Amino acid sequence: MPDSAKLPAPRRAPSLLSLLLAVLLAPAAAAHAQAAGAEADAAMKTAIAAAQRGQLAPAQAEALRGDPRFPWLEFARLSRNLDGADAAQVRAFLQRHDGQAAATALRELWLASLARRQDWSALLADWRPLDDAGLRCARLNALQAQGRADAGWNGEAQALWRSGKSMPDACDPVFAALAARGGLDDALRWQRLDLAVAAGDPAVMRTAARGLPPDALALAQDYAAFVQAPHPRAAQWPRDARSRKVASAGLARLARNDPAGAERQLAQLAPVLGMDESERGPVLYQVALQTVASYLPDSARRLAAVPDSAYDERLYEFRVREALARGDWNGALATLRKLPAAMREDARWRWFEARMLEKTGQAAQAQALLRAAATAPNFHGFLAADRLGLPYALCPWSQAEPPGLRAEVARDPALVRALALYRIDRPGWAVREWNDALARFDDVRRRIAVALAQENGWFDRAVFSLGRQPEEQRLYALRFPLHHDAQIRAAAQRNALDPAWIAAEIRAESIFNPNARSSANARGLMQLLPGTAASVAKRTGLPYAGAESLYDSATNIALGSAYLRQMEDKYGLTYQAIAAYNAGPVPVARWMSQRPGFDPDLWIETITYKETRDYVARVLAFSVIYDWRLNGNALPVSDRLMGRMDGARKGFACPTATATL
Repeated sequence: MPDSAKLPAPRRAPSLLSLLLAVLLAPAAAAHAQAAGAEADAAMKTAIAAAQRGQLAPAQAEALRGDPRFPWLEFARLSRNLDGADAAQVRAFLQRHDGQAAATALRELWLASLARRQDWSALLADWRPLDDAGLRCARLNALQAQGRADAGWNGEAQALWRSGKSMPDACDPVFAALAARGGLDDALRWQRLDLAVAAGDPAVMRTAARGLPPDALALAQDYAAFVQAPHPRAAQWPRDARSRKVASAGLARLARNDPAGAERQLAQLAPVLGMDESERGPVLYQVALQTVASYLPDSARRLAAVPDSAYDERLYEFRVREALARGDWNGALATLRKLPAAMREDARWRWFEARMLEKTGQAAQAQALLRAAATAPNFHGFLAADRLGLPYALCPWSQAEPPGLRAEVARDPALVRALALYRIDRPGWAVREWNDALARFDDVRRRIAVALAQENGWFDRAVFSLGRQPEEQRLYALRFPLHHDAQIRAAAQRNALDPAWIAAEIRAESIFNPNARSSANARGLMQLLPGTAASVAKRTGLPYAGAESLYDSATNIALGSAYLRQMEDKYGLTYQAIAAYNAGPVPVARWMSQRPGFDPDLWIETITYKETRDYVARVLAFSVIYDWRLNGNALPVSDRLMGRMDGARKGFACPTATATL
């Protein structure tokens, strides 16, 4: 080897002392990094709030320039008053962050601002293709104003016209110009009117009809009047396909509020207009649906009147439930056997078909259905497993990750921004960045991203971003996180409740999002209404500092668990307590009086509120899964739903054929 070819100096093996120091200092380094991260989060959160108030100091912004969330700080500053913003600054931002979620968000607002000011040249210069109909119409307005409307302009305007829904105000001048240019003929007007009929929107029908010849306009307006409020003049309409479709749409719309009136008018109008099964079916469907949703006396007759061609899964389900609610086991069994094949293979309906066989003295024939249902890791699958004395079917899955891939995903700039934004309570911005990242990820990277989100306390990503592949439903550690464990266990002990039940309620209510708030103003992990929280606090003496304190995890879990205990004490049966937690005591009292003595599974299935019906089954199933996650085995769901907590516990096994919860 030539003298000039020098070998690198040998590395000295680390001494034992240096290794020990590294181990001892690692926790301190981690704690320091965590503290620094918390400081950065607080500084950015404060700065964004200041920017939105117009009070961001230049030095404050400059100190945060290296933060990955800095584009959103700029966004907050620029978006505050775009109508008066410096166009050069906006364009510099859009160019600097082109392709990022923050730039897309600002561009949408900027283009809307330019449209309001009719700055057409700037709008066209800064345009990027967007899905927003209002902005697309603004661009067409800009082209029209500059004399650049051509055949392509006509085609895009006509595409926007072909909608049965109300369009943004920015589209009105576009459609007026299209008509003036001869691009909106009678056929297009009728086409939009037909779409509006299908959408059940009489206002759009009237808009579409403007410009038709007088006789056609009068008929179109009468069509719109009928869809809004059916009238006897329909008997004088032309006996053609359009008249029949309008009659069908109008009567189906009426049936949502007046099923008896719709049924009566259909009987009068159908022979006059020559309505066939396909046109009568949607009306009879709505008549039956609105009746059976509350199990009204005419339900069975109206369900039988619906032609098979008009049935869908929803109505089949209600027909089964209606028979169950009347205790008509043979009728329920007959309907179950008419379900589409895909529905019959669902564990829910296999379970009820088996139960109806048992109820009609055919228990031996129920065994195969129970065995098939028991392969599903959901409420009805667990019930079937209990019936057969089998372990629960649960087959956890974990993906193999190529070396280094997790670190690569964790470095993705959009994902970094998404997780950092979520930490400072900017979920809308975080989701924009999240979607941007996932649009580029393959399945393996997507699942890694979900795991990273969970590590950062963003638990609902598992619900919204898993499920594209069947095996992802078996990522139980991601889909059912263990969080706030100490608080849950303390609340469970204080209220003599099962921790798995409390965890299941949190998973069903908020997906472990402490800042969740519903349209009904339910807040926090266990989605408590402020009035309910105040009542529970007064009764129990638990601390409560007003509605905002429900976003505190400890406060919410303490009060929510105490309310669960209150419901359990009131009803004595866990499945009814769960129903009351979701729907309130008044509906539960009504259901109890309507179906006294019903078996628990039948009582749950005949709950009239879809949300509550599904909620009870979901919470009970989630309780089993959380029991398994916490303890490795589970209390049988058949005991759990009755409030029996001292029975023999069950194990889990992976069957050869699996279903998913």
